[in-house]
Amino acid sequence: MIMGVVNVTPDSFFDEGAFLDPTAAVAHGRQLVVEGADILDIGGESTRPGADPVTPAEELDRVLPVIEGLVGVGVPVSIDTRNANVMRAALAAGAEIINDVTALTHDPDSMQVAASTEGPIILMHAQGKPKDMQDAPQYDDVVAEVLAYFEGRIQACKDAGIDPQRVILDPGIGFGKALDHNLALLAGLEALHALGRPLLLGVSRKSFIDHITPVPNAGDRLPGSIAAALAGIDQGVHILRVHDVAQTRQALDVWQAIHDS
Repeated sequence: MIMGVVNVTPDSFFDEGAFLDPTAAVAHGRQLVVEGADILDIGGESTRPGADPVTPAEELDRVLPVIEGLVGVGVPVSIDTRNANVMRAALAAGAEIINDVTALTHDPDSMQVAASTEGPIILMHAQGKPKDMQDAPQYDDVVAEVLAYFEGRIQACKDAGIDPQRVILDPGIGFGKALDHNLALLAGLEALHALGRPLLLGVSRKSFIDHITPVPNAGDRLPGSIAAALAGIDQGVHILRVHDVAQTRQALDVWQAIHDS
Protein backbone atom coordinates (compact mmCIF):
# COMPACT_ATOMS: atom_id res chain seq x y z
CA MET A 1 0.00 0.00 0.00
CA ILE A 2 1.03 3.60 -0.56
CA MET A 3 0.45 6.32 2.03
CA GLY A 4 0.55 9.74 0.39
CA VAL A 5 1.93 12.61 2.45
CA VAL A 6 -0.02 15.87 2.79
CA ASN A 7 2.09 18.28 4.87
CA VAL A 8 0.06 21.26 6.07
CA THR A 9 3.12 23.05 7.46
CA PRO A 10 5.23 26.06 6.49
CA ASP A 11 8.51 24.27 7.17
CA SER A 12 8.34 20.79 5.68
CA PHE A 13 11.82 19.63 4.64
CA PHE A 14 10.55 18.79 1.16
CA ASP A 15 7.56 20.86 0.00
CA GLU A 16 8.44 23.89 2.18
CA GLY A 17 4.89 25.04 2.82
CA ALA A 18 3.47 24.50 -0.66
CA PHE A 19 0.29 23.08 0.85
CA LEU A 20 -0.16 25.25 3.93
CA ASP A 21 -3.29 26.73 2.36
CA PRO A 22 -6.16 24.28 3.06
CA THR A 23 -7.54 24.55 -0.48
CA ALA A 24 -4.16 23.67 -1.94
CA ALA A 25 -3.71 20.82 0.54
CA VAL A 26 -7.11 19.30 -0.26
CA ALA A 27 -6.45 19.56 -4.00
CA HIS A 28 -3.06 17.91 -3.48
CA GLY A 29 -4.60 15.08 -1.46
CA ARG A 30 -7.21 14.44 -4.13
CA GLN A 31 -4.49 14.34 -6.78
CA LEU A 32 -2.52 11.80 -4.72
CA VAL A 33 -5.58 9.54 -4.69
CA VAL A 34 -5.85 9.82 -8.48
CA GLU A 35 -2.17 8.85 -8.66
CA GLY A 36 -2.72 5.72 -6.61
CA ALA A 37 -2.52 6.56 -2.91
CA ASP A 38 -4.26 4.02 -0.65
CA ILE A 39 -4.08 6.26 2.45
CA LEU A 40 -3.65 10.01 2.95
CA ASP A 41 -1.51 11.11 5.91
CA ILE A 42 -2.29 14.66 7.08
CA GLY A 43 0.22 16.44 9.31
CA GLY A 44 0.29 19.94 10.78
CA GLU A 45 3.59 19.89 12.67
CA SER A 46 6.93 19.39 10.97
CA THR A 47 9.06 16.66 12.52
CA ARG A 48 12.10 17.23 10.32
CA PRO A 49 15.44 17.37 12.18
CA GLY A 50 15.74 20.67 14.03
CA ALA A 51 12.06 21.53 13.76
CA ASP A 52 10.46 23.65 16.47
CA PRO A 53 7.21 22.37 18.03
CA VAL A 54 3.88 24.08 17.40
CA THR A 55 0.93 24.32 19.76
CA PRO A 56 -1.90 21.79 19.40
CA ALA A 57 -4.26 24.71 18.70
CA GLU A 58 -2.15 25.84 15.75
CA GLU A 59 -1.82 22.27 14.55
CA LEU A 60 -5.60 21.85 14.62
CA ASP A 61 -6.14 25.07 12.69
CA ARG A 62 -3.95 23.64 9.96
CA VAL A 63 -5.23 20.08 9.70
CA LEU A 64 -8.96 20.13 10.43
CA PRO A 65 -10.07 21.92 7.24
CA VAL A 66 -7.92 19.54 5.21
CA ILE A 67 -9.26 16.42 6.93
CA GLU A 68 -12.82 17.64 6.44
CA GLY A 69 -12.05 18.28 2.77
CA LEU A 70 -10.56 14.83 2.19
CA VAL A 71 -12.86 12.59 4.19
CA GLY A 72 -14.97 10.74 1.67
CA VAL A 73 -12.40 10.99 -1.12
CA GLY A 74 -12.27 7.21 -1.33
CA VAL A 75 -9.31 6.28 0.89
CA PRO A 76 -8.75 6.38 4.66
CA VAL A 77 -7.33 9.56 6.18
CA SER A 78 -4.55 9.34 8.76
CA ILE A 79 -3.67 12.07 11.27
CA ASP A 80 0.07 12.49 11.75
CA THR A 81 0.34 13.96 15.26
CA ARG A 82 1.83 13.40 18.69
CA ASN A 83 -0.82 15.43 20.53
CA ALA A 84 -3.91 13.83 22.06
CA ASN A 85 -6.20 16.83 21.47
CA VAL A 86 -5.30 16.81 17.78
CA MET A 87 -5.89 13.07 17.57
CA ARG A 88 -9.28 13.42 19.22
CA ALA A 89 -10.47 16.28 17.01
CA ALA A 90 -9.10 14.71 13.84
CA LEU A 91 -10.89 11.43 14.55
CA ALA A 92 -14.12 13.33 15.22
CA ALA A 93 -13.66 15.05 11.84
CA GLY A 94 -13.40 11.69 10.08
CA ALA A 95 -9.77 10.56 10.25
CA GLU A 96 -9.51 6.80 10.73
CA ILE A 97 -5.82 6.23 11.51
CA ILE A 98 -3.50 7.64 14.18
CA ASN A 99 0.14 8.06 13.11
CA ASP A 100 2.32 9.08 16.07
CA VAL A 101 6.06 9.58 15.61
CA THR A 102 6.48 9.16 19.38
CA ALA A 103 4.57 5.86 19.55
CA LEU A 104 2.02 7.35 21.99
CA THR A 105 4.68 8.53 24.46
CA HIS A 106 4.69 12.32 23.97
CA ASP A 107 1.24 13.15 25.33
CA PRO A 108 0.06 11.30 28.46
CA ASP A 109 -3.52 11.32 27.13
CA SER A 110 -2.73 9.90 23.70
CA MET A 111 -2.88 6.26 24.79
CA GLN A 112 -6.40 6.78 26.13
CA VAL A 113 -7.47 8.47 22.90
CA ALA A 114 -6.06 5.58 20.89
CA ALA A 115 -7.80 3.06 23.15
CA SER A 116 -11.14 4.78 22.60
CA THR A 117 -10.99 4.19 18.85
CA GLU A 118 -11.11 1.11 16.65
CA GLY A 119 -8.86 2.11 13.74
CA PRO A 120 -5.20 1.40 13.03
CA ILE A 121 -2.46 3.01 15.12
CA ILE A 122 1.00 3.60 13.66
CA LEU A 123 3.79 3.52 16.23
CA MET A 124 7.14 4.93 15.12
CA HIS A 125 10.54 4.54 16.73
CA ALA A 126 12.53 7.71 17.37
CA GLN A 127 15.48 8.54 19.57
CA GLY A 128 15.17 12.06 20.95
CA LYS A 129 12.88 14.88 19.82
CA PRO A 130 12.83 16.53 16.38
CA LYS A 131 14.72 19.57 17.71
CA ASP A 132 17.77 17.52 18.76
CA MET A 133 17.29 13.98 17.51
CA GLN A 134 20.21 14.13 15.07
CA ASP A 135 22.69 15.34 17.68
CA ALA A 136 24.95 12.26 17.82
CA PRO A 137 22.41 9.42 18.16
CA GLN A 138 23.90 6.28 19.73
CA TYR A 139 23.01 2.58 19.49
CA ASP A 140 24.85 -0.65 20.29
CA ASP A 141 22.62 -2.66 17.93
CA VAL A 142 20.01 -0.51 16.25
CA VAL A 143 17.89 -3.37 14.90
CA ALA A 144 17.76 -5.15 18.26
CA GLU A 145 17.03 -1.92 20.10
CA VAL A 146 14.21 -0.91 17.76
CA LEU A 147 12.77 -4.42 18.07
CA ALA A 148 12.89 -4.24 21.87
CA TYR A 149 11.33 -0.77 21.85
CA PHE A 150 8.41 -2.00 19.77
CA GLU A 151 7.92 -4.99 22.05
CA GLY A 152 7.54 -2.57 24.93
CA ARG A 153 5.16 -0.27 23.07
CA ILE A 154 2.97 -3.15 21.92
CA GLN A 155 2.75 -4.34 25.52
CA ALA A 156 1.87 -0.81 26.67
CA CYS A 157 -0.93 -0.76 24.11
CA LYS A 158 -2.20 -4.12 25.33
CA ASP A 159 -2.13 -2.88 28.91
CA ALA A 160 -4.25 0.11 27.82
CA GLY A 161 -6.83 -2.15 26.20
CA ILE A 162 -5.66 -1.70 22.61
CA ASP A 163 -5.79 -4.83 20.48
CA PRO A 164 -2.26 -5.41 19.09
CA GLN A 165 -3.90 -6.36 15.79
CA ARG A 166 -4.57 -2.63 15.31
CA VAL A 167 -0.87 -1.72 15.55
CA ILE A 168 1.38 -0.88 12.59
CA LEU A 169 5.11 -0.37 13.15
CA ASP A 170 7.39 2.24 11.58
CA PRO A 171 11.14 1.90 12.29
CA GLY A 172 11.59 5.65 11.93
CA ILE A 173 14.29 6.03 9.30
CA GLY A 174 16.07 9.33 9.94
CA PHE A 175 14.54 9.89 13.36
CA GLY A 176 17.44 9.94 15.80
CA LYS A 177 19.61 7.79 13.54
CA ALA A 178 22.91 8.38 11.75
CA LEU A 179 23.61 6.95 8.29
CA ASP A 180 25.00 3.65 9.57
CA HIS A 181 21.93 3.19 11.80
CA ASN A 182 19.56 3.87 8.90
CA LEU A 183 21.39 1.45 6.62
CA ALA A 184 21.49 -1.25 9.29
CA LEU A 185 17.74 -0.86 9.83
CA LEU A 186 16.98 -0.93 6.12
CA ALA A 187 19.11 -4.06 5.74
CA GLY A 188 17.53 -5.70 8.79
CA LEU A 189 13.82 -4.96 8.35
CA GLU A 190 13.02 -8.65 8.16
CA ALA A 191 13.89 -9.00 11.84
CA LEU A 192 10.92 -6.79 12.74
CA HIS A 193 8.51 -9.35 11.30
CA ALA A 194 9.10 -11.33 14.50
CA LEU A 195 6.61 -8.94 16.11
CA GLY A 196 3.85 -10.13 13.80
CA ARG A 197 2.63 -6.65 12.85
CA PRO A 198 2.53 -4.82 9.52
CA LEU A 199 5.49 -2.57 8.77
CA LEU A 200 5.34 0.97 7.41
CA LEU A 201 8.46 2.48 5.87
CA GLY A 202 9.11 6.18 5.33
CA VAL A 203 12.24 6.84 3.27
CA SER A 204 10.87 9.43 0.87
CA ARG A 205 13.32 12.27 0.10
CA LYS A 206 15.20 11.80 3.40
CA SER A 207 18.68 13.12 4.06
CA PHE A 208 20.33 9.69 4.43
CA ILE A 209 20.16 9.55 0.62
CA ASP A 210 22.32 12.69 0.46
CA HIS A 211 24.84 11.01 2.75
CA ILE A 212 25.19 8.09 0.33
CA THR A 213 25.27 10.01 -2.95
CA PRO A 214 25.44 13.81 -2.83
CA VAL A 215 21.96 15.25 -3.42
CA PRO A 216 21.60 18.14 -0.96
CA ASN A 217 18.30 19.27 -2.48
CA ALA A 218 15.47 17.03 -1.25
CA GLY A 219 13.72 17.61 -4.57
CA ASP A 220 16.46 15.63 -6.33
CA ARG A 221 16.19 12.49 -4.17
CA LEU A 222 13.38 10.63 -5.93
CA PRO A 223 15.60 7.89 -7.46
CA GLY A 224 17.18 7.14 -4.09
CA SER A 225 13.76 7.20 -2.43
CA ILE A 226 12.40 4.59 -4.81
CA ALA A 227 15.51 2.42 -4.47
CA ALA A 228 15.17 2.38 -0.68
CA ALA A 229 11.41 1.80 -0.89
CA LEU A 230 11.81 -1.23 -3.15
CA ALA A 231 14.52 -2.60 -0.85
CA GLY A 232 11.93 -2.40 1.92
CA ILE A 233 9.28 -4.11 -0.20
CA ASP A 234 11.77 -6.91 -0.86
CA GLN A 235 11.87 -7.43 2.91
CA GLY A 236 8.12 -7.57 3.33
CA VAL A 237 7.22 -3.96 4.14
CA HIS A 238 3.46 -3.48 3.82
CA ILE A 239 3.04 0.31 3.52
CA LEU A 240 5.26 2.95 1.94
CA ARG A 241 4.84 6.53 3.17
CA VAL A 242 5.82 8.74 0.24
CA HIS A 243 5.60 12.21 -1.27
CA ASP A 244 5.73 10.95 -4.87
CA VAL A 245 2.75 8.66 -5.26
CA ALA A 246 2.57 8.29 -9.05
CA GLN A 247 6.26 7.46 -9.41
CA THR A 248 6.21 5.03 -6.49
CA ARG A 249 3.08 3.34 -7.82
CA GLN A 250 4.77 2.82 -11.20
CA ALA A 251 7.84 1.33 -9.52
CA LEU A 252 5.69 -0.97 -7.39
CA ASP A 253 3.67 -2.13 -10.38
CA VAL A 254 6.86 -3.11 -12.22
CA TRP A 255 8.27 -4.79 -9.10
CA GLN A 256 5.03 -6.74 -8.64
CA ALA A 257 4.90 -7.84 -12.28
CA ILE A 258 8.45 -9.19 -12.03
CA HIS A 259 7.73 -10.82 -8.68
CA ASP A 260 4.60 -12.53 -10.05
CA SER A 261 6.16 -13.76 -13.29
